[in-house]
Amino acid sequence: MVAILKQGAVLVVCVQSALNDRDLIELKDDLSDRVGRFRSRGVVIDISALDIVDSFAARTLRDISHMTRLRGAITFVVGIVPDVAFAMVELGLTLDGVDTALDLEDGLVQLAERAATNNNG
Repeated sequence: MVAILKQGAVLVVCVQSALNDRDLIELKDDLSDRVGRFRSRGVVIDISALDIVDSFAARTLRDISHMTRLRGAITFVVGIVPDVAFAMVELGLTLDGVDTALDLEDGLVQLAERAATNNNG
């Protein structure tokens, strides 16, 4: 199950259980639509509830990050637990080009800092 909450100009995505490939594709499509419809400047995807991230999920998270960047939003993937990070490294799965943060709070702080830097620079 995926909850997408709008918090100002930020969309917060809470992945609460493992997602199959169809769910991931729907999430990607839904986020693409919502970023444009709500003129979102940021997306934070919290995957702390996931016990595993397979190659399709890693690729989809990377695609979401790149797609939202092209639509003008900064995306952070947050909450990667140690066992998932270890397994991803062991399997050679990367999130190249994807911003990550320790948890939801840290992701929101980093997103705000990045937005402030972009507005001032």
